Amino acid sequence: MTRMDDYRLLGRSGLRVSPLSLGTMTFGDAWGWGADEKDSKRIFDAYLDAGGNMVDTANIYTDGQSERYLGEFLRGRRDSVVVATKYAATREPSDPNAGGGGRKSLRGSVEASLKNLGTDYIDLLYLHAWDGVTPSDEVISSLGELVRSGKVLYLGISDTPAWQVARMQTIADMRGRPSFAALQVEYSLIERTTERELLPMAADLGLGVIPWAPLGGGVLTGKYTAADLATPGSDAPAGTRRDHAKANGTLTTRGLAIADAVVEVARQLGVTPAQVALAWTLRHPSVVSSLIGARTPEQLQQNISALDVTFDESHLDTLHEASDIDLGFPHEFLMRPMVRGVTTGRSTVRPRPIRTW
Repeated sequence: MTRMDDYRLLGRSGLRVSPLSLGTMTFGDAWGWGADEKDSKRIFDAYLDAGGNMVDTANIYTDGQSERYLGEFLRGRRDSVVVATKYAATREPSDPNAGGGGRKSLRGSVEASLKNLGTDYIDLLYLHAWDGVTPSDEVISSLGELVRSGKVLYLGISDTPAWQVARMQTIADMRGRPSFAALQVEYSLIERTTERELLPMAADLGLGVIPWAPLGGGVLTGKYTAADLATPGSDAPAGTRRDHAKANGTLTTRGLAIADAVVEVARQLGVTPAQVALAWTLRHPSVVSSLIGARTPEQLQQNISALDVTFDESHLDTLHEASDIDLGFPHEFLMRPMVRGVTTGRSTVRPRPIRTW
């Protein structure tokens, strides 16, 4: 399909990023299932050696270990790596202003991230998740102030309703403020509901999509069975990877059925299920770079090999039949022949192509 050093532009920005980004939620063992510092360094080096250039972390990943490890690994090569981190997750549960999308939370989080990362700027800063209460104008204006200060170069947003993202992007454009270059959302064969609003919005408004959990929390690797559904789990970050998959809603009867289809396509192609799942996300024209995580360099190399996977129509039919979703209203309604006949008569109209920037 492509190479790791076949870089893409992130949204309508001039930032060049690899088709696979290195997720570093597995850097650190504070949550009980990540890689220690030595193994994390080996994974980081292997990713850069393969031509990758974007690493993704967050202020709370492994209780700050992830950012601190990256700060050590970046010494001597900071400027050649695109560093993405996030704010909004609380740094102190007892402090109401230590989390959320507000200006005070943002300032405290960014200052802590800069210290952890050992740098004076962040390449890409995401709002990690919408808190439902902070005014959208405060979010976009506060983020813009950081860009103008030079502490942040590009902006992204994650896990936020499409109408809020569109509103903020429009406000930024109309008022001449820095706008979002990236949209990070859950997207996989298990979680395709982002195809309803978020991915089309990103294409139209110029945001590059970075899918998280493209392997469905590990379910699409085929490592779980129906027996795992009956095992009690935990919602805490320090739980197991299986706990996270169950809490996130990917380890379900439906998820296992989709995984079976992925395993079968992988068998036909002679590749791993993980490679099939990753390669599928990269087919979407709005996706710029998919997040990959690994606990060993060998696992990382296997994931990178997803770039070599190609599908024929029968493979795609198998995957889409297993993972199909209802687009819901108004999308299903607008595609009905009766409605299309009312709006277009006997004429046909070619849709606009997806924008390229």
